[in-house]
Amino acid sequence: MPPTRARSRFRSLVSGIGVPIAIALLIRATLVQAYHIPSGSMEDTLFPGDFVLAEKVTFGPYVPGRLPGLSTNIPSLRIPGFRGPRPGEVIIFEHPENPEVDLIKRCIAVENQVVEIRDKQLLVDGRPIHDIPGLKHTDPRSLPNNRDNFGPFVVPPGHVFLMGDNRDNSFDSRFFGAVPVDNIRARPLAIYFSWNARGGFLDKIRWRHLGPVH
Repeated sequence: MPPTRARSRFRSLVSGIGVPIAIALLIRATLVQAYHIPSGSMEDTLFPGDFVLAEKVTFGPYVPGRLPGLSTNIPSLRIPGFRGPRPGEVIIFEHPENPEVDLIKRCIAVENQVVEIRDKQLLVDGRPIHDIPGLKHTDPRSLPNNRDNFGPFVVPPGHVFLMGDNRDNSFDSRFFGAVPVDNIRARPLAIYFSWNARGGFLDKIRWRHLGPVH
């Protein structure tokens, strides 16, 4: 085969593979990304084995961000989002103590709001919060620590206060503090697959659990 034709075929092959990969990476960095739920800290909203699709446009994506297969962030530029997080929203964020790990929790309060917990009862700006979907407690005891009694705490400017819906089994802002808004990565939209490793043969897939994240 003539060298010119070989080079042409090679360029066509690289283009055929490289362009789709580049487009996929661009979409992942700027628009949507799939995430896997490894723990039960957000039960009964999200379960271990859930796979969620999250969008990055609302809060502003980091480009190029963390590349697939790499746990370490690379220098990136943040594109401005449309708005900040709102209380009640489920969000995905970079762990404030370990930037190689992403967590998923519910936004409880934003800057300048006051968070307090009295015997497991959450209060924001002095008002009890009862309408959180998926919220549960698994331990009837009220312990004299940050899990069940916390604050009052004023959320600093540029931060959010995040908690897991599985209140008695969640490592969240009660323990590592408020999270900088700059750490927020995405907003979950839907559960597109849910695998129940402990379920029976016919119950491995949680069909009824699929759908929007609330």
